[in-house]
Amino acid sequence: MTDQPSLYEGLTTTRAIRRYLPDDIPVEDLNDIMFAATRGPSGHNVQPFRFVVLRHTPEAANARSITARGFVEAWKSQRQEPAKDDPSRKARMARTMSHFVDNIAEAPVIVFALHDEARRGRDITAGASVYPACQNLLLAARALGYGGVITQWHHPVADELADALKLPEGVVIAATIPLGKPAGSHGPVRRLPLPDLVFENHYGERADWLQDPEGTRYTGG
Repeated sequence: MTDQPSLYEGLTTTRAIRRYLPDDIPVEDLNDIMFAATRGPSGHNVQPFRFVVLRHTPEAANARSITARGFVEAWKSQRQEPAKDDPSRKARMARTMSHFVDNIAEAPVIVFALHDEARRGRDITAGASVYPACQNLLLAARALGYGGVITQWHHPVADELADALKLPEGVVIAATIPLGKPAGSHGPVRRLPLPDLVFENHYGERADWLQDPEGTRYTGG
């Protein structure tokens, strides 16, 4: 096991990981990741989240293939093919995204986070007990030396996937999360400056006590 980051370090350095080494995730680590996911907060402890995990097994092949078609379809309208010698950040991201989509079926693990609508309904609060569980999953993966990303690119094939995964009526896919050992690395997450995101007393009213840690780097929103 790699040295585990502190909780705070994990919170501020868990990046969206889209490139994976081919190594499988041992079931002992996968068990720990999924245990942490299921410890996520849940209003009234209703626990409307469920998960289906795909490893590299014959039984998972059909769902993996369907997922791959969905990702290609979802990315199609945004796909770009920058010149190979274009070093810009935009070009690098375009190449990363296309590689991610084209190789999604080979991700060591694919996790479908599910929402049982019978337990929580469909209003805006429905995901409040599902997506924190997804973040727990990613933080646990980070702690154990893995990485992943929350996606919604299953939507073009959601009905097919529901059949392939044998989802009961009222259980829907809330997120598709590939996991694996990063081909790159985690590191500080870039966001807008803290005073642009957090206010005191009224919206837009800056607090004089807010400041980003020294060395923080930013990205637009």
